[in-house]
Amino acid sequence: MSIEIVRKYFSDFGMEERILEFPVSSATVELAAQAVGCIPARIAKTLSFKVDEEAILIVAAGDAKIDNRKYKDKFGKKAVMLSQEEVEEKIGHAVGGVCPFGIPDTVSVYLDESMKRFETVFPAAGSSNSAIELTLEELMQYSHAKEWIDVCKGWQEQEV
Repeated sequence: MSIEIVRKYFSDFGMEERILEFPVSSATVELAAQAVGCIPARIAKTLSFKVDEEAILIVAAGDAKIDNRKYKDKFGKKAVMLSQEEVEEKIGHAVGGVCPFGIPDTVSVYLDESMKRFETVFPAAGSSNSAIELTLEELMQYSHAKEWIDVCKGWQEQEV
């Protein structure tokens, strides 16, 4: 099970006790925000894309949407999301619990600027009823993100 992979991953850093498990689903931004007790924008959603034959993850604020022009400018390709089957096969987590932890080394992770307005965010922790609260520095460190990027829209108009 994916959450066990993430739990083991964080146990290597003595942080497994920070994983939150809920008696309800946190598979969508709205459900995760209700489970955590925060605004939806603070949910760090992890989106799975295909660039050529490689899988990449983009972690963005819950109220952000991919801006196709910015994405193409950054990656040189149209944004193509992985299918549900490809997500499990290439990332190792099922849709609803996808996160940038405990994933194959071949998967590149990018963090979107939309999260920079928060001190902490809540990415999933490998299952559809889990999350972990991390600072932006911790998210960068533990996700092994390549860089901060700006490929989202819609969040700039939102009040937090």
